[in-house]
Amino acid sequence: MKLFAPLYARAIAWSRHKRAPTLLGVLSFAEAIIFPIMPEIMLAPMCLAQPKRGFRFASISLASSLLGAVIGYLLGHYAYELVRPALDGLGWLEHIDAEVMRLREITAQSPWKAFWLLVIGGFAPIPMKVFTWASGVVGVPMLPFLLSMAIGRGKRVYLLALAIRLGGERAERALQRWIEPIGWVALLLLVGIVVWLLLPGAAA
Repeated sequence: MKLFAPLYARAIAWSRHKRAPTLLGVLSFAEAIIFPIMPEIMLAPMCLAQPKRGFRFASISLASSLLGAVIGYLLGHYAYELVRPALDGLGWLEHIDAEVMRLREITAQSPWKAFWLLVIGGFAPIPMKVFTWASGVVGVPMLPFLLSMAIGRGKRVYLLALAIRLGGERAERALQRWIEPIGWVALLLLVGIVVWLLLPGAAA
């Protein structure tokens, strides 16, 4: 049964829509604040559909992510205690609290040590909101915070656009050929992680 090939074809069709850049910007903005889906999910098919505009799409995603990061930072700084129950209900509170403790210790030593930690965090496949909220709670200085987010997230989106631009039609053909096994492996990994998290004592 083919499941992911039709979804991939639909994503490519949506990525050619005239409003796709706007939707990419909205997704990137929301992901930096609260939305759980990373913008690369939309950026990749957009770059595949129009490789020559890939860097423009990456710039839209980065600029929107940075704007969202500022909002997430401010919410973390001024409204964290108010939204703790909601974050706990979403299952994010433990991760954000852990990042807050780590950032607080590092920032006390040097704001620029926190900068390098955030650069690594921005490049890692971890939801950006964890770092934006934690940085606001700790009070990481705004300049190191914005620079770290720009470098960390910028590397991700521009490297993706570059890889697709260099790969061109070969990258698209390869993805079309392997989309089903890639999709099923990713789904099985996701199910495995969810089951592991739900097992008694998994969080211990």
